[in-house]
Amino acid sequence: MFNSTRLKNFRTVFSVIVIASFAIAPLALAHDEKDKSDAAGDKTVTGEVVDMMCYVDHNAMGESHGQSCGAKCIKNGGPVGIVENGKAYLVVGEHKPINDELADSCGKTITLKGKLAERGGVALLENAEIVKK
Repeated sequence: MFNSTRLKNFRTVFSVIVIASFAIAPLALAHDEKDKSDAAGDKTVTGEVVDMMCYVDHNAMGESHGQSCGAKCIKNGGPVGIVENGKAYLVVGEHKPINDELADSCGKTITLKGKLAERGGVALLENAEIVKK
């Protein structure tokens, strides 16, 4: 009924394929992680400056909120962000907060340029600087 030589050859080929897949899988996973971490690059974002605490908590946006509560929160050290087409970016300067430069722009549309980094669903615009018109 069964050809024992064919069955032995099948087992050998199957074993080689399984062993090779276990040997190659970590390399594929490491390659994917490297691609994700190297995805950072220069980015220019034009959007509304927001106080991230109020934006995330209750979607507070607009010039009236920005010039009252938002600017005060940013000046007091709260996280600052920029929202472009519904995507929010946390914004930091070059190894320091950029709050003082952005507080008066809260609720207004400006353009920032910096290095984009994303991880765990959080987008960060670091080394950000204001693009003058």
